Amino acid sequence: MPEVNVKLVFEKENKNSIRFKEIPEPGKAEVVGSVYLQKWLAGDAKSIEISVKVPD
Repeated sequence: MPEVNVKLVFEKENKNSIRFKEIPEPGKAEVVGSVYLQKWLAGDAKSIEISVKVPD
């Protein structure tokens, strides 16, 4: 399976983490939904992009 890039935007801030919500491409289903990142990594980011690769 090819690598998939997923775009996520800021949704909610918790005590130690930030939740990002996926923005699916038009006509396609969500791949990951929501992702939590620790604040020390996410910082003040309002959007992130992750890559998902499923090994053969």
